[in-house]
Amino acid sequence: MNTKIRTTILLATVLPVLLISGCQDRYLQTYIVNKPVYMSYENLREAVRDTTPVNITHPGKIYLLGDYLFVNEIRKGIHVVDNTDPSDPEVISFIKIPGNIDLAIKNDILYADSYVDLVAIDIADLDNIRELARFEDVFSYSLPPYEPMSRLGMVDESQGVVVDWVSEEVTEEVERHSYQYSIWPWANMRGDMLALEATFGGADGATGTGGSMARFIIFRDILYTIDNSDLHMFDITDELKPIVAGSSSIGWNIETVFIAHEHLFIGSTTGMYIYDLADPVDPRWVSTYWHVTSCDPVVVEGDYAYVTLRTGNICEGDANQLDIVDIHNLSSPFKIKSYTMHNPHGLGIDDGTLFICDGEAGLKVYDAKDPLQLKNNQIAHFSEINTFDVIPLGSHLIMIGEEGLFQYDYADLSDIQLLSMIPIFSD
Repeated sequence: MNTKIRTTILLATVLPVLLISGCQDRYLQTYIVNKPVYMSYENLREAVRDTTPVNITHPGKIYLLGDYLFVNEIRKGIHVVDNTDPSDPEVISFIKIPGNIDLAIKNDILYADSYVDLVAIDIADLDNIRELARFEDVFSYSLPPYEPMSRLGMVDESQGVVVDWVSEEVTEEVERHSYQYSIWPWANMRGDMLALEATFGGADGATGTGGSMARFIIFRDILYTIDNSDLHMFDITDELKPIVAGSSSIGWNIETVFIAHEHLFIGSTTGMYIYDLADPVDPRWVSTYWHVTSCDPVVVEGDYAYVTLRTGNICEGDANQLDIVDIHNLSSPFKIKSYTMHNPHGLGIDDGTLFICDGEAGLKVYDAKDPLQLKNNQIAHFSEINTFDVIPLGSHLIMIGEEGLFQYDYADLSDIQLLSMIPIFSD
């Protein structure tokens, strides 16, 4: 047999084997994919309107201005509550703002996020609200909640914002060892986590006050807003004509903002950043207090900052604690004490009285005048409620939790009284 013939026979024998082997590397796979449901940018930018009251079902941020409470309905809008009598509050209207998570108010102008946009809304007449201005594409593109590790269809940002998901069964031929995720499942979960996190401190003039988990806050006619990595500033000296005042990159995974001592205190998953506001449109970094990886809000009073860290969120930390940080020298903050907590969320402090929303463990109230003896100075514990965030104001406490919007009178700390509760309804 000559060489040419032997080669031909060898190829005839080997090729079918190779072809069969190649087929075994591909197979049919059936799975459920979450396909995005879009709202066009045109519809998004025509959607703000006032409607009749609706039930509170998925509350987020809380904000108080005068006799009115504003309660965010996550990614849908804002409930307006007449709080003239805190013992008998009344939900009077709902402002539809698709994609809303945060808000701040100055002189009857409400500033709110609407997915990627910032909108300014005139609420002087709650029966006739109107959009005054809109800044398009200010905030990072984010996705609504979805099941962790579920498969997502490709997202085309040019089609609009994603407002929902629809499940669809897909069967396709795939290569063995190939990965089917269109995007990593954790890539946009932070937007959802922030939606569940509920502006405290720094309020002056005719501005309001909110909870400890804010991403919007106003100081000296500047509105500060944060997204995942950047601080955005808007000059609202003329509330009817807000203008962009600049932006600054802070870091990654920034979450909350608080103002005290004419400084910004920015909470992130890895620490607390301190910025000097001597020039409000040019914040200058002063220092950073680093902590273990965890989601956190921060509040400040006197020489101390109070930071809660918790598990059970996208940050995947292993700490449930309260850190107390000495900030008498803002250039060199340091921790003086940590206290173990159950699963702390928002917090507030008023004249040495510290309120901590400890998740399922309820609302805890402490005399914090001696931060080294905090656990020995617990004033009260409301254990039967799942708590989220608080606003303490003098003798009046507003708290949002899983079951409702609670208001308390704490004029007598030895006998804190429940004034009212607006229930949270399930869908």
